[in-house]
Amino acid sequence: MMSLLHRFSGSLVPLVAALAALAVGAVVIIVLGANPLVGYGELIKGAFGSGDALADTSVRAMPLLLVGTGICIAFRAKVINIGGEGQIVVGALLSTVTALAVPDLPPIVLIPTVMLAGIIGGGIWGAIPGALKAYLGVNEILSTIMLNIVAIQVMNYLLRDPLIDPLEIQRGTRIPQTERLSENADLPILIEGTRLHLGVVIALVASVIAWVFLWRTTVGFKTRAVGHNSAAANYAGMPFKRMTMLALTYSGAMCGLAGAVLVFGSQSHRLITDGSSLGFTGSSGFNGIVAALFGGLHPLWTIPSSFLFGGLLVGANAMQRAIQIPSALVIGLNGLIVVFVVSSTSVRDRLRQAMDISRMRTQSVAAKTQPTDE
Repeated sequence: MMSLLHRFSGSLVPLVAALAALAVGAVVIIVLGANPLVGYGELIKGAFGSGDALADTSVRAMPLLLVGTGICIAFRAKVINIGGEGQIVVGALLSTVTALAVPDLPPIVLIPTVMLAGIIGGGIWGAIPGALKAYLGVNEILSTIMLNIVAIQVMNYLLRDPLIDPLEIQRGTRIPQTERLSENADLPILIEGTRLHLGVVIALVASVIAWVFLWRTTVGFKTRAVGHNSAAANYAGMPFKRMTMLALTYSGAMCGLAGAVLVFGSQSHRLITDGSSLGFTGSSGFNGIVAALFGGLHPLWTIPSSFLFGGLLVGANAMQRAIQIPSALVIGLNGLIVVFVVSSTSVRDRLRQAMDISRMRTQSVAAKTQPTDE
């Protein structure tokens, strides 16, 4: 029983934390004169109540899963990637430029090409703070956050001049967006009449590959060893600096892939911004961190975690319409869940330590009471 609790504590503790956040949100809803049971009922219905709702939830969860998978890889090397927003943007930019450069390639070639471009773009943007951390000792939290700003400004420049849709210049509207990208790069719709596209499958496959990489490959073992005890790994001859850099590179690559899927799986099939990362990413770079924490920082557990959190984001709009609460409350509710889930990590670690101590004591008592042959 103790081993079972230890195995699932990584997901149970964040789940309890999310429920606690929803309870606090219910109190706020009551204070505003609305019924939280009706509101949460509409939230569940809006996220999971129909085929269209499930498709929308899956599409919304897709970038969270890719970012969350990247966060899991970085965490195993004990580095923190806060640069998901910028890595998504750079991945989207490089995949967009690729599609504009070779628009006439057949879909079977162009789709993998633009996805690979997104992976490369995000990987490069993740490798920069990785190298700064490994070889110069620069704090990765600071460098990844600052690179988010750089990526956003580069995107704003490109979409307002070099990559802007020529029709926007002719009309004088100058909306910062590219032209409609090649149809050969459109991600196929999996279920006709819904928004469910191939990007969801790509995210699922990427998560499974990340699990195989971390637990079934030599490089993955070295990554986890460096994160578990860097001094011991360095003493054993493992390339500590290289593994640190590679972890952030792999993490950025997953975020860059999310950027490519967001562009070529969107309804407009173009890269567009409102001047901030939020207008394109929908805060997936930050929400993906919460999804990873919710899943116990394990690539496979991040799959249901991302789906649940994506459902929360989709269903929140239905809840707002049903009980007429301010949009700020919906944003605040998401923020509450983020705070509670992030705070729960220390509780989870203490719980695991307590269970480890209890198990060791049980084993010690059993060893002492075991009869010996004389």
